[in-house]
Amino acid sequence: MHRQMCWLPKSGGDGEKILYLQTEPNQPWRPYTAFRGFTVPDYQIPGGSKGWATYQKLLKAGWTLVPSARANEFGSSSYVESTAQNQ
Repeated sequence: MHRQMCWLPKSGGDGEKILYLQTEPNQPWRPYTAFRGFTVPDYQIPGGSKGWATYQKLLKAGWTLVPSARANEFGSSSYVESTAQNQ
């Protein structure tokens, strides 16, 4: 199964990067919060990276980390913002 992760800037944000996931090669990158089945709660650390706990879990599960600069080479040329909340 195609399972890739990448750190990309939040849409309309201040340049802060969050974890994005891609489960199919022809699908756009989506924020980790859109994948409730794969995510774990973020660490409660002020200024901590959004998605770091999920990244650690998925890395151990065999997901591939794609460098941010190469994200568009692995599937869709864009990524989508989601309003899904990780609750």
